[in-house]
Amino acid sequence: MKTVLRRIVFMGTPDFAVPALTALHSAGHAVVAVFTQPDRPAGRGRRLTPPPVKLAALELGLPVWQPASLGHPEVLDFLLGQALDVIVVAAYAKLLPPAVLAAPRFGCKNIHASLLPKYRGGAPVHWAIVNGEQETGVTIMQMARGLDTGDVIEQRAIPITREDTCGSVTEKLSLLGAELILRVLDLPDAGESKRVPQAHELKSFARTVRKQDGLINWAMESKQIDALVRGMQPWPGAYTQWRQETLGVLATRCSVKGPRLLPGEAVCREGSVWVGCQDGSIELLKVLPAGKKAMSALDFYRGYLSRNPETIFH
Repeated sequence: MKTVLRRIVFMGTPDFAVPALTALHSAGHAVVAVFTQPDRPAGRGRRLTPPPVKLAALELGLPVWQPASLGHPEVLDFLLGQALDVIVVAAYAKLLPPAVLAAPRFGCKNIHASLLPKYRGGAPVHWAIVNGEQETGVTIMQMARGLDTGDVIEQRAIPITREDTCGSVTEKLSLLGAELILRVLDLPDAGESKRVPQAHELKSFARTVRKQDGLINWAMESKQIDALVRGMQPWPGAYTQWRQETLGVLATRCSVKGPRLLPGEAVCREGSVWVGCQDGSIELLKVLPAGKKAMSALDFYRGYLSRNPETIFH
């Protein structure tokens, strides 16, 4: 099928949005501008750091806008003056004003990393994994005034495996989102005739993740702890408290072979490190001690915990 070329403004910020931007440009669509969030301080030095979408846009030779607000008159004047077919949005991190939603011929299409109406909001992949979902997916949505409330145009599911982390699932969904948005834009009416209202009574929300959400409660079941560890990886990271210090927990594994221990009690048995939880114990695979590099749980046990046989994590 021959590609229907569109005049597009792209709006996105994190790594998740980059494959869609690259795909639109590679397909020959006229990406007249890329909107992304302003540079933010990041890292230990708190240096101003450009968002991934800005770096990708500059590499593609595309003009970049970084307004603090989409409500500025010059923003709307620009959008109205471009004879746009569509605005494509992927994790832009701000709601679009009604005037912006109405600016393009076919409105604004959002690439959302969940199977809407489930997991509306800013952290759908994190919470899908933490909550033990067996699948998630991408929804191409016609944007409306509410938060992720618009009609569904295209949707596809993928499984969440026992090895998946938030990082690995996000990468898969970013590629899937790029594929689906190209398919939608190739339709003669850019998906207008495929719109289906969401079942709003089935909605759920994925609030923004905070650092403290990664704190492990060892009184939970092993599968819940493992889901938390994977869902918080790579950011903000799961962690526990040990001797008034924070210990990052990077990887765990559920097993019926583990010993029955008190919640938070850590032991080493036959070369494996186990921590007690509600249904017995969970195997600790990889950790990040404060101020140190990541290491295997066995190396951490030999270097630190073996001298403290009464070790309890909190």
